[in-house]
Amino acid sequence: MNFRHSIMGWLMRDPLSYRSLHADLVSARFGVTLEQYLWKSLRIAVLSGVFFGILGYLLGRFFAIQVASGKGIYNVLGLRIPDNFSFLYGILAIEIAGAAVAFFVGAYIIWALLMRWPAVEKKNRVVRINLTLHNAVAYMYAMRKGGSQLTTIFTAISEHARIYGEVALEFRQVVRDVDYFGSDVISAIRHLGETTPSEKLKDFIEDLISVIESGGNMTEFLGNRVRLYQEQARFEQKQFLTILSMVAESYVTLFVAGPLFLIIIMVVMGMMGGAAVIQLSVVIYAIIPIGSLVFILLIDLISTKSEKTERYTRVKILNTFADVPIVKKTGEEPLFDQLRKYDKIRTLAHYIRHPFESFVSDVNQTLYITVPAAILYLVLVLHSMPVYTDPELFIAVVDDHVIIALLIVLIPYAIFYEIWAQKVNGIQTMIPDFLERMAGINRVGLTIVQAIGIMVNTNLGLLSYEIRRIKRDMDWGVNFNDALMRFEERVSTPAIARTVTLITKASEMSAEIGEVLAIAASDAKMSETLKKERLGEMFIYTAIVYLSFFVFLFVVAVLSTQFLPVLANINTSGVSSMGALSGIGSVPIRAFDRLLYHACLAQALFSGLIAGQMGEASIASGIKHSCVLLVITLVVFNFVLVI
Repeated sequence: MNFRHSIMGWLMRDPLSYRSLHADLVSARFGVTLEQYLWKSLRIAVLSGVFFGILGYLLGRFFAIQVASGKGIYNVLGLRIPDNFSFLYGILAIEIAGAAVAFFVGAYIIWALLMRWPAVEKKNRVVRINLTLHNAVAYMYAMRKGGSQLTTIFTAISEHARIYGEVALEFRQVVRDVDYFGSDVISAIRHLGETTPSEKLKDFIEDLISVIESGGNMTEFLGNRVRLYQEQARFEQKQFLTILSMVAESYVTLFVAGPLFLIIIMVVMGMMGGAAVIQLSVVIYAIIPIGSLVFILLIDLISTKSEKTERYTRVKILNTFADVPIVKKTGEEPLFDQLRKYDKIRTLAHYIRHPFESFVSDVNQTLYITVPAAILYLVLVLHSMPVYTDPELFIAVVDDHVIIALLIVLIPYAIFYEIWAQKVNGIQTMIPDFLERMAGINRVGLTIVQAIGIMVNTNLGLLSYEIRRIKRDMDWGVNFNDALMRFEERVSTPAIARTVTLITKASEMSAEIGEVLAIAASDAKMSETLKKERLGEMFIYTAIVYLSFFVFLFVVAVLSTQFLPVLANINTSGVSSMGALSGIGSVPIRAFDRLLYHACLAQALFSGLIAGQMGEASIASGIKHSCVLLVITLVVFNFVLVI
């Protein structure tokens, strides 16, 4: 403990130098103090330095062996080191120097990155706050329309963090200051304005405080601000799409065209011997996967994470009749056993009649079947395969079956995910029309429950079936809010969750919610419009990913069929053993052929995932693209190029 205090005292000898870091930690909502973060960062930096030190030791040993064997950089200046410093040439001295330099350099790099990480997370939160602020303000407007006070509004939003995202986490700071720190609402809101990273939210808070202190109409202010933010959402998405298009162009340039250029160069360099095989392996097995994962992470950081929503429910145990004696009646156990057997049979019969329904509702359940099937397939292949003494021949036989096993897992997942996505998209597309019609019916004097009864007979595509289910639940005694929550659980998307939350809260406050429904309809229409605009803008980049992959595949196929066979058939009997082409007879043709095939497979997998994430904001949506590109690669290399 004393050691920690000594280290932290040395680190924080100049507290002013960490002022910006402390502000970033607060705005990023890391939930740790400055001292805790510095101590954790120091430990991570030291451990990382040890790891880099080990790598430096190994590199130093390799360099020392090269120097001892007479290889390395030629001493063109003819400098001579005095004999007194000859110990510097020792292998141990070079190893220690390499480890020490790598330790300090690695630790410093990790420390510098950790010092800047809160600022990066702060900027990421700004994007997520701005993209969901108009939804949260619409919810505030609905509650204020029903007469709720500010504290109640902020508490309600903070309880829906899974729906409203970062905005709910920001408003949770107001609830914390009021409930635990004893602040009044105005002071808590003003403190949020000082710590939030979003300028847009800060402006909203300042205007809100002005309205409160001047005694203005808060309901009118929130309604106007909802409409304003909906108009601004289109401009903000254009900025986001501009950044996304830049990321897409960077990916195509760096990790499609770039590796293709390197592959061509290294294949040509392979004429001088087999040293290019190691370099080409690094490009294919390290640079392409790691670089693609970095781009996937980058797109994920700048995008909103709205794929999943959760709703937490409270269960209240009623003890009203706790004092009433309970008499257990015996003799009916066989009847209960029959009921349990009937439930099991009914569940089994439902699965038999609808075998794929559970896969559509939860696509992850496909993995329980496909993963064991893929493993069983590989086991059978390896069991029936003869023993190969040549490693290259063994890899050439096995890699195709590994890809087939991967497709066994991915293709069913992609199919059922797309079925679910089409169903959800069909429902979400009709949500704006549904809300507009509900608003019109409510404005003529009918309640929201009566409006549902009228909407049963309307044609709203896939949504009509869900409306009938809502009406059926209410006919069986379920109240309106619970029926809507069941609808939300069946569909489980952020747009539906926000709509259901808004309607249920507004209906609890007042029976006349026509204007709130109109705001919700406008919000849903804006979300659908932005989604279609993103699909339209990113479709061209999805097409570019496909075209660049086909160019990559074509060039690699030409190298594999036209260039490598020529190298294999060159007669090297007349080639000088000391010339530039002296190693052409030792070119590992089979290794190059395998590496080119694996390069296309890696590009097919990662290009598909990135195409889905750019175009549809979901890696799962990119699995179908990966499957298509993998099948094309498999067919080209196993059926087209062997003809």
